[in-house]
Amino acid sequence: MKHAFAICLLLSAVLPGFSQTRADESACKEEIRVKRIWDRDYSAFPSIVRYGGALYVSFREGVSHIFDENGIAAGKTRILRSTDGEHWESVALLEKEGYDLRDPKLSVTADGRLMVIQGGSVYIDKKLERRIPQVSFSADGLSFSAPQPVDYPDSGPFAWFWRVTWHEGIGYTVNYGEADENKLELLKTTDGLHFEKITNIALDGFPNETTVRFLQDGRMVLLIRREKEDRRAYLGVSEPPYTNWQLKPLPFQIGGPELAVLPDGSLLIGGRAYLENGVTKTCLWKENADGDVELWKTLPSGGDNSYPGFLIENGELKVVYYSSHELTRPDGRPRAGIYLARIPLVNNPQSVARH
Repeated sequence: MKHAFAICLLLSAVLPGFSQTRADESACKEEIRVKRIWDRDYSAFPSIVRYGGALYVSFREGVSHIFDENGIAAGKTRILRSTDGEHWESVALLEKEGYDLRDPKLSVTADGRLMVIQGGSVYIDKKLERRIPQVSFSADGLSFSAPQPVDYPDSGPFAWFWRVTWHEGIGYTVNYGEADENKLELLKTTDGLHFEKITNIALDGFPNETTVRFLQDGRMVLLIRREKEDRRAYLGVSEPPYTNWQLKPLPFQIGGPELAVLPDGSLLIGGRAYLENGVTKTCLWKENADGDVELWKTLPSGGDNSYPGFLIENGELKVVYYSSHELTRPDGRPRAGIYLARIPLVNNPQSVARH
């Protein structure tokens, strides 16, 4: 069981600061092509998918990370489309009165619809009163249904289905944010609207944002963010029916966790790296031949940034992420834009798309 948990044996490859040599940095710049594809308002928390022959990117569009100048949280979901990855057009701007739509994540349902699941936060006087996941669908990639609440009978007032991953006709997600902050709920759906619980996953340290993926042998793997205790991220692995979990810590903290299983079975991890002196960067870590994880790439980023989304196809890794390292408002305050990085996977020429 080298893959998935050999990652946890790393003790020295990822150190505070995640330093790289100048040669590494030079090679990184040569290999990575980065383009800012959207910079209107404050754009953040993106995802990417291929659907119907085109690329789609979704993200939250608002005035700031949460509140506007009047203390209102009213984020909207913007969806972009591109046929070549270079030229992008907006095909949807989803909104819901009284809701702050956040972290919109794209996927393709078992019956072939484009789906976006969004956190639906309701604030009153800057206090979070409730959170209800919202879902929208499109059958053609051009027209999207209005956001509607998911149907989960056991949902409490602060539910958040952070990302849905489809596997063999079933969509899987992890719910967090309920009364017990040391518990996650693994859920499943067949239509993207109605969800039922598979099991609870107990983990201390306030586990929250979680990405679900599948190893090539059918096991499910989770990448889990934690916000308390030592804040170290965790990996979880389970065989079907995904009720018996083995959980292991990673040697670092991560925000906005993204995970991919490469065609050779190794793991690719992305997210916000917390460096020295409060510096944050969008970083990628890759499992090496020995089963350890090493810092692979540091993307141009800074300030409020990260939450990458992966798409692997035709020997190339596409990474969509957000960053506020080079954009400002007229009053000098930072704002965030959406970036697309394209990185060749020279050791994986037969890479295929994974959602």
